[in-house]
Amino acid sequence: MNRFTSRRLADGREITYVDDPDAPVRSAVDTRPLGDRLPSGELRRDALVGDWVAVAGHRQGRTFLPPKDECPLCPTGRGSVPSEVPETSYEVAVFENRFPSYAPVSLGARSVDASGLFETRPALGRCEVVCFTSDHEGSFKDLPVERVRRVVDTWAERTTALGQLEQVEHVFCFENRGREIGVTLHHPHGQIYAYPYLPARTAQLLARAQEHQAATGRLLGADLLAAEQADGSRIVLTSEHWSAYVPFAARWPVEVHLAPHRDVPDLPALDDAERDDLAVVYRELLQRLDRYYVGPDGEPITLPYMAAWHQAPVRVGRDASRLHLQLMSVLRAPGKLKYLAGSESGVGGWITDVPPERQAARLREVAS
Repeated sequence: MNRFTSRRLADGREITYVDDPDAPVRSAVDTRPLGDRLPSGELRRDALVGDWVAVAGHRQGRTFLPPKDECPLCPTGRGSVPSEVPETSYEVAVFENRFPSYAPVSLGARSVDASGLFETRPALGRCEVVCFTSDHEGSFKDLPVERVRRVVDTWAERTTALGQLEQVEHVFCFENRGREIGVTLHHPHGQIYAYPYLPARTAQLLARAQEHQAATGRLLGADLLAAEQADGSRIVLTSEHWSAYVPFAARWPVEVHLAPHRDVPDLPALDDAERDDLAVVYRELLQRLDRYYVGPDGEPITLPYMAAWHQAPVRVGRDASRLHLQLMSVLRAPGKLKYLAGSESGVGGWITDVPPERQAARLREVAS
């Protein structure tokens, strides 16, 4: 059970605390002189590929790797300045990003130039920050299982809430960890983006899923999971409700997919047993990632990673979509990064440096 408490920050942005029902009531007031909240930027249509690009110039001024005592994600009172979280402690906190790529307020309007090639629209939507713990030095993999379950419930609740916004077409929960990935804050946190359109990869995943369903009458995600289970060489772990595997055509030097055994479109559709099991399995996977590489001194290397929840769009293709998590890292060896250079960035021609079967074998070796 969780208690969700909604409050407002000084500039009107929403903050939600996720607590045990018996925890103290959250009532702290944000007294910072923030002024008005920043509006959204704009979306520009890329006529070459038909996709949208968010232009958000105000993000250039966002907080970048501040000292620990100025961390905006720590509870207020722990540092030298008030933070984004007015409370002096918290378990899980979710708030609207102060420097959003997408926001619910906009100063612009939709426009198309005379050529019909330059189309602009407001970047309406929402960007939220999810703080997993108040411990600045913590890590997701070190959270107690009960806290991981609370984060899972938070993802599910926010997916439902954001999906009810009129302008939102897709909700994406993710975490970036490590300076190599490009994080600007080290405090353990993730983000949730609520897009006013289907991002390119989401649209591609949906198109393939719909093609497969039309041809076979089955879900592509379910058939892929069954095929990986039958092959077995890339399976990393299996529990009662979940299986993790390195995909047959893995792109990243370290890449793992985690899929439920039951066909569900999104996080809110998971039942209590599946969420309980996910909290254990996901934590185990993250712990294995931090044992994947060993440095010259014989000590494990903290792995930079991206964790991306692929779930059904809000309004279309839900009957063809199947939930899965994608974990990936740019580290191809200790001290060596996988750069998305000419082939990958220029034409999308991926070249992987580490065979998927070798990845899976290593992830099995480092089991708890």
